[in-house]
Amino acid sequence: MPRSRSSLCAVLSCVFGAAVLSSPVAAETFTDLYTLSIPSGFARAEPGLGECAVNGQLVGIGLNATIFTAHAQVWSGPSGSNVDLNPTGFSYSFAYGTTGTQQYGYGFNTADSTYHALMWSGTAASVVDLAPTSFLNSYCYGAGGTQQVGQGDSVATSQNYHALLWTGSAASYADLNPTGFLQSAATATNGSHQTGYGFTTVGNVQHALLWLGTAASAIDLNPAGFTYSTTVAIAGNEEVGNGTATSTGGQWHAMVWAGSAASAVDLGTGGYVSSYGMGTDGISQVGYGIDASNHNHALLWSGTAASCVDLSAVVPSTFTDSYAISVSGNTIYGYAIDTSGDYHAVSWAVPEPMGLTGLGGAVLALFYRRRNK
Repeated sequence: MPRSRSSLCAVLSCVFGAAVLSSPVAAETFTDLYTLSIPSGFARAEPGLGECAVNGQLVGIGLNATIFTAHAQVWSGPSGSNVDLNPTGFSYSFAYGTTGTQQYGYGFNTADSTYHALMWSGTAASVVDLAPTSFLNSYCYGAGGTQQVGQGDSVATSQNYHALLWTGSAASYADLNPTGFLQSAATATNGSHQTGYGFTTVGNVQHALLWLGTAASAIDLNPAGFTYSTTVAIAGNEEVGNGTATSTGGQWHAMVWAGSAASAVDLGTGGYVSSYGMGTDGISQVGYGIDASNHNHALLWSGTAASCVDLSAVVPSTFTDSYAISVSGNTIYGYAIDTSGDYHAVSWAVPEPMGLTGLGGAVLALFYRRRNK
């Protein structure tokens, strides 16, 4: 006699439950990938300020006493060896972030004494100067697909900075500064959409923004109840960044959006004083929280404050601070600072429960095959 729909569901529920219960989620695992080597001629090495750690590659700067001696750098494993990216004609430079294959940032050009947005492919000689002639200074803060984003100081608007979008050359730039905003900057792109922030013409208040390639396409992401907001990463249909409001005690909280102000979710702080979202793969979000002693703790979310995982819990005591910067599936990349003050490229592996990928999934597949015969 064939089973009823309800009895089949009961069997499936039992099997799924057994599969999950028999396969508990293991703890996250931490890997110290390498220590950032100090570049020749410099006193120390520091990571960039953006999405600087991706797929085991880390970018930043080598520097001495002041930033005016800095050179953009890229590090890779397994030894943490570096390549100096500072191009000919630039007295100093900064690598802000990486896609894992391309690096981006800016440098100070000795010929015209201005900052130029720059993009590299692993060597100083590969540099592409993205600086548009109609902007006094320019900076590249993000890249994805064939697009690069950042900001430029507009000569036409008394040097207010405008969000900029490029597709591989200085001549390809588009000015994204929207109506109603005095200034703006684009911080990330997924190759089709751009995200960042702007300062309103009324009140000069910072609002997170989302674009689809033009200034007119701008969407104001600032959610109700939040005074300030900004976005720093985008993947799939998600934007990740930060916001502050009276309800947060004026502290910054990591946030995630799905294309509109109404979709904003406050990810909380993981129990710390404040938190900052840094990366997303369209499903998970990563960043860090700052404790009362001003130490930083890597964090992971899955779309809600309640889902927060404190990744610093598995970081050895030989490290004082940790930062989660990018995520791809079950792997998270970032960096950590040891007790000597040295920076390390690090990663975390986050396992999944057996769930539908194990026995339960096999039974479900069998059920559908039989049903469709």
